[in-house]
Amino acid sequence: MPAKQYASDVEAVDALVAKYKELKQEIGKVIIGQNEVVDDVIISIFSRGHCLLVGVPGLAKTLLVNTVARALGLDYNRIQFTPDLMPSDIIGSEILDETRNFKFVKGPLFSNIILADEINRTPPKTQSALLEAMQERAATTGGKRYELGNPFFVLATQNPIEQEGTYPLPEAQLDRFMFNILLTYPSFADELTVVKNTTSQHKATLNKVLDAEEIIYFQDLILRIPVTDNVLEYAVRLAAKSRPGTELATEQVNKYVGWGAGPRASQFLILGAKCHAALNGKYAPDIENVKAVAPGILRHRIVTNYKAEADGVTVDKIISQLMN
Repeated sequence: MPAKQYASDVEAVDALVAKYKELKQEIGKVIIGQNEVVDDVIISIFSRGHCLLVGVPGLAKTLLVNTVARALGLDYNRIQFTPDLMPSDIIGSEILDETRNFKFVKGPLFSNIILADEINRTPPKTQSALLEAMQERAATTGGKRYELGNPFFVLATQNPIEQEGTYPLPEAQLDRFMFNILLTYPSFADELTVVKNTTSQHKATLNKVLDAEEIIYFQDLILRIPVTDNVLEYAVRLAAKSRPGTELATEQVNKYVGWGAGPRASQFLILGAKCHAALNGKYAPDIENVKAVAPGILRHRIVTNYKAEADGVTVDKIISQLMN
């Protein structure tokens, strides 16, 4: 059913739930396990957010984004970030055509889904070229502004165990990612299935579940979902409690945290809670929906100090105590 034929937002939420289940089923043909990771990626897409996937090699980070792009019927480009990658390599550049006029040739950034593979392997100059794209959905070069695809979604990957020849992501860029998703090793049963499928002639056929028009409609639907004042206050208070030296900061935060989450975290907590509620068939989010998305949203926005490292206090432990 085309998005414009939904009679009401209640009917549209029900349709979104059906599409979500169908999408999970299609992705599950290729991606075995990793249910929470897939859920966060889907929530991010419908919330107009971006994702940073952190995990060791071989956990299907690249395969995941390729599979999502195919199931959503969207344009997809992969950018392999390397130390010699320049901003013009991803944005594009002006060339002199046969008529001796300058013509802008679009780079791989002009697509619906962008896989920024091993984003921390390129210098900050090129990393920062993504900032405008991620925030404004546009790119500026040669004094001209060019609109990017709609919808537009960046999924970046990062290897946490290899630090030689890498560049830490600037805090301003990290803050543009809605989710920081940690990928763990698969269970024994899941890995057994993966090995069986990938060492045989098994080949999954994916069906397109949504198109760009429907995705944009559901993104607008998430914005229209109502939120009660107590849920809003909980989300804002949760982010505010992570800021050391402020009125709401906890004793643990003042001791172990150098910098806390900014207002963008509060916004993403509400958007994520709305989408999490809708995907689970609820017409308005509650505090449990905020808690469900909080770890991935706050994880990269809280910077611990040397005391936390010395005492073995991790960011996830701090987030857990803030929610409790």
